[in-house]
Amino acid sequence: MSHLGPEPESGKRVLRREFLTVRSRYTADDVRETGAALATRALELPELAHARTVAAYVSVGSEPGTRALLDALHARGVRVLLPALLTDNDLDWGAYAGEGSLVSVQHRGKMALLEPAGERLGPDAVLAADAVLLPGLAVDARGMRLGRGGGSYDRVLARLDRAGADPALVVLLYDSEVVDRVPEEPHDRPVHAVVTPSGVHRFRRPSP
Repeated sequence: MSHLGPEPESGKRVLRREFLTVRSRYTADDVRETGAALATRALELPELAHARTVAAYVSVGSEPGTRALLDALHARGVRVLLPALLTDNDLDWGAYAGEGSLVSVQHRGKMALLEPAGERLGPDAVLAADAVLLPGLAVDARGMRLGRGGGSYDRVLARLDRAGADPALVVLLYDSEVVDRVPEEPHDRPVHAVVTPSGVHRFRRPSP
């Protein structure tokens, strides 16, 4: 059944609160252990095993940890791009140069984010990625992702679409965040795979 009016977005707001409440209970040890398990699982993905450039992000707070994966990809010689938030909520990108190459940036009205310290490569740098790791709060059985609501990654996905780029879209989640269904809007785009500590969930790519 199709949604009318603001229902999908209001439903998303309710779900976001629920998932963030659960995440708030995780300890630093939980996040670290999850990050190690996610790195092990994700590194087995063919999409990452064969990637030369991966656009990723630095997890903060109780998000499923990404640091172990970033370091493992960097050690493999993969070019890892990390986002830097712009004032309009779009994302610029910089290359990850390993431990010590991140700076804490406080954005107005948001928590401090860890961003790459080096040269900014521009929003279009993501077009070179063979795989894009997307943050999220949940993914459903169709591969639809529930983001945090800031719209930054909607812009990234729209940029990829406009350019005809087709990188693998991968989300890292806790096991409980793979659900039956999340609300969707017309601009939402399914991802190709979800990695959790216990395994990998794949979704069929739509036919061209």
